[in-house]
Amino acid sequence: MEFYPSIEKSDVQEIKKFQESKLKELLIYLENNSPFYQKLFKEKNISIDAVQSLEDLQKIPTTTKDDLQQYNQDFFCIPNDKIVDYSTTSGTLGDPVTFGLSDADLERLAYNEAISFACAGIQKGDVVQMITTIDKRFMAGLAYFLGLRKMGASVVRMGPGIPELQWDSIFRFKPKYLITVPSFLLKMIDYAEKHGLDYKNSSVQGAVCIGESIKNQDFTDNILSEKIKEKWNIKLFSTYASTEMSTAFTECEFQIGGHHHPELIITEILDDNENPVQEGQSGELTITTLGVEAVPLLRFKTGDIVKAHYEPCRCGRNTMRLGPVVGRKQQMIKYKGTTLYPPAMTDILNDFNNIACYQIVIQSNEIGLDEIIIKVSTEKESENFVNEVRDHFRAKLRVSPKIEVIDFETLSKAVYNPVSRKPLTFIDLR
Repeated sequence: MEFYPSIEKSDVQEIKKFQESKLKELLIYLENNSPFYQKLFKEKNISIDAVQSLEDLQKIPTTTKDDLQQYNQDFFCIPNDKIVDYSTTSGTLGDPVTFGLSDADLERLAYNEAISFACAGIQKGDVVQMITTIDKRFMAGLAYFLGLRKMGASVVRMGPGIPELQWDSIFRFKPKYLITVPSFLLKMIDYAEKHGLDYKNSSVQGAVCIGESIKNQDFTDNILSEKIKEKWNIKLFSTYASTEMSTAFTECEFQIGGHHHPELIITEILDDNENPVQEGQSGELTITTLGVEAVPLLRFKTGDIVKAHYEPCRCGRNTMRLGPVVGRKQQMIKYKGTTLYPPAMTDILNDFNNIACYQIVIQSNEIGLDEIIIKVSTEKESENFVNEVRDHFRAKLRVSPKIEVIDFETLSKAVYNPVSRKPLTFIDLR
C-alpha cells in the first residue's frame, strides 16, 4: 500500500487529467446505480457524455443536505445485504443522515486515514491513543482505527473524557501521538498539574486535532493552540473531514493547510451564486467523492465556508490545501450590521483562562433579528467579569452580546451532553 501517493506530487495538469478520468468513471457508476442521480439526470436532461472536464461539473446541479435528508435511501447504490457498516452524520444542522459502507468503502476509508496520518508524520510502529469514540454510529472513530491499523501503527482505544484514565494509559502504553478534540488537552493538562503528573516528560510528541480549529486563517496558532503549547510542547496537527466526504484533509509537517487527496475527492469552492470563487477568496466547499461504492455524492455542498491554497508545499505535494473552516454557512449570524461565525466568538472566549465552560446560543428576538447569548461559568466576581468579556467582544468583533454567568455543574451538563459526540458549545435556536 502506497501511503505517500505519487499523484499528489505530480504536475498540477496531470492531477487534473487524473481527476477527470475518475469523474467519468463516477458518472457512469451513478447513471447505472443511483436512483437519486438517475432521476436528477433525467429531470435536468443531463447527458454525462457532456461532462468531460472538471469545469463541466457546473452543468450539473449541486446536491444539498436537504436532498440527503429528504431522499436518503435513493442515494444508496448497492443493496442492503452488501452494506457492512452503518454510520450517521452528527446532525449539526438538522436530522442525522444515514450512510452505509460496503467492504470496499471500509478499505477506502482506511486508506484515506492511513495516507492522512502519514501526511502528519505518523509511521508504522508508532503508538497512537484515540481519545474519540468509535461507537454510536460515529464514522470518524472507526476511520481512525482502520487507518492506523492499515499503516501498521499500534492503537490505544481510550474513547473521550476521563483525564485520569487517559494519563494512566499514556504512562502505561507510551503513545507518541494522540487523536483528540484539542480543548480536551487543556483538561488533561489541568488534571496533570493538579495531581503532580510529569506530563511534560511523557511519551507524547504530537496530537491530531479534530472537531475544533487550532489555526488562524494565516496558519498561525489561534488562541486555543497557543494555550495548549504554552503548557505542553507538543506538535498539533489540524485535520478536517466529514461523514459525507469519507475523506480527510490533514496537515503535513509544514502545517499550512490540510492536503487534498485527488484520488479520493474532487473539490470546488463556490460563492452564493454557485460560481467558483476567485483564488484567495472564501466560499462553500462543494465535494464529489471518488471511489465510494454505497453512497457516492456528486457536487455535494458541505455548508462549510473555507479558503483554498494552491501554491506548492515544501513537502513536495502539489495538491490544493484547505485553510481553517471560517464557519458553517447556515450558522452565519447577522448581528447589528456585523456578519459573524461561531469560530470567531470561540476564539475570544478561549482567550480567558478563568472561563471553565461556555456555550454560545443564537436565537431570534421578537422582531426577527439575531440575538447572541453567551453562557459562561467562572469563579471570578460576576459583574466585573461580565464587563471584561463584553469589552473584549467589542474590541475584537465590534459587537456586545448578552452574557449570562451560570454555575459550572449546570452549564457543563449542557455542554458535555453524553448523547453528543462533540462539546455543545454552539446552539442555534433560530
